[in-house]
Amino acid sequence: MKQAFILAGLILSFASIRAQQIDKHPVENTRIVREYMDAAQGLASPNELMVKAALSLLDTPYVAQTLEGNEEEVLVVNLRELDCVTLVENCLALSRAVQCSDPDYEGFVRQLQTIRYRSGIIDGYISRLHYTTDWIADNSAMGIIEDAAQALGGKRFLPNVGFMSKNPERYPALKDNPDDVARIKNIEQTINQRNTYYYIPKAEIKDRQSLIQNGDIIGFTTNIAGLDISHVGIAYWNKGRLTFIHASMQYMKVVIEPDSLVDYCERIRSHTGIVVVRPKKM
Repeated sequence: MKQAFILAGLILSFASIRAQQIDKHPVENTRIVREYMDAAQGLASPNELMVKAALSLLDTPYVAQTLEGNEEEVLVVNLRELDCVTLVENCLALSRAVQCSDPDYEGFVRQLQTIRYRSGIIDGYISRLHYTTDWIADNSAMGIIEDAAQALGGKRFLPNVGFMSKNPERYPALKDNPDDVARIKNIEQTINQRNTYYYIPKAEIKDRQSLIQNGDIIGFTTNIAGLDISHVGIAYWNKGRLTFIHASMQYMKVVIEPDSLVDYCERIRSHTGIVVVRPKKM
């Protein structure tokens, strides 16, 4: 009888997880995950696994706001339409899932939820990690990544976020929802009180780029009011030249950036430097 109750509980728990999930392209998503897992066998380094994942998603169309527009907050699984953040999240989830003792599609989905939501728990729109610095703090606390910029000689980065609470009309889930706007504002205040972040200023990237590893996560810090990081990608050493792989709004797909990391950062005036985050082995 006790085993029957345990089994029933597991079934209900699994059903609850599935109820919180929207799989936009189930056949394609499953194929992409399986092909990646087959191709990644034998790779031991988390950074190597990140690069393998990013390369496997080259030419995937850039589509913004694929996580928005649902009546309730759910885990959106979509490997066929990516923006810069969801590319990084999916690559990290793929790289971790393949390290599991029994890698499979459900394992990838579990990793994706853990990475995207505060403490891995879906509890409404507020539970999603909307600001990249908050994403870094939460995933660092869970041992998924580590902030590498300090070790690279970076300087302390003090975020001053507030864009979401000041512009709720830009977010369907916040529009006409003052309670959640207030909760977002509290989260922003928590982020701004942290002094644990480091970044490499734009002028110093060239001198420190040799310390950046293939597969590191790169976030571009910004002087846009209320934001911390305006773009993210995955570091990629291509024929001895450091660039990065990202979901590009300019090219409307996932690409190996034609510019070097240094030149790209210089070209975008609002960029002030980079944060460097390194995936950790499971």
